[in-house]
Amino acid sequence: MRSGCPINLTLEVLGDRWSLIVLRDMMFGNRRHFRELLNRSEEGIASNILTDRLKRLVREGLVTRADDPSHKQKAIYSLTEKAIQLLPLFVVMGAWGRRHLAVTHELSVRAKLLEEGGPDMWNDFMDELRAAHLGAPLEREGPSVAERLQAAYEAARSAP
Repeated sequence: MRSGCPINLTLEVLGDRWSLIVLRDMMFGNRRHFRELLNRSEEGIASNILTDRLKRLVREGLVTRADDPSHKQKAIYSLTEKAIQLLPLFVVMGAWGRRHLAVTHELSVRAKLLEEGGPDMWNDFMDELRAAHLGAPLEREGPSVAERLQAAYEAARSAP
């Protein structure tokens, strides 16, 4: 018999670390194609695992898969609203990891910025994800949250 505990049910949907890594790469790395997710993963996900996780994420309603209009044999993956609403969970996980684990500066700088930016920044970033993945309108001036996060990552990566 399944438990009705919300934490248990969430874990059943998210499954394992690879599902979270795929969602992270789609959110923070704007990786939308299979090859991008496979070849640009810092953790080195295997192609059969990636295939399985993408199918699971589509089945669970966290990701959609559509034919890529730019290439007949490619698919483009998009986050759903359900996945976009996981952003605060990723922020809290990143903050916890920064405090308690041996993280690298370059891979934790985005987590630090999001933690310090608080819910207003998270909401702005979720709006950006909705525009990119769901086609929602976005009216904002200045650098996007995604651009600020990427700039901080690149600066940390090139620092001595």
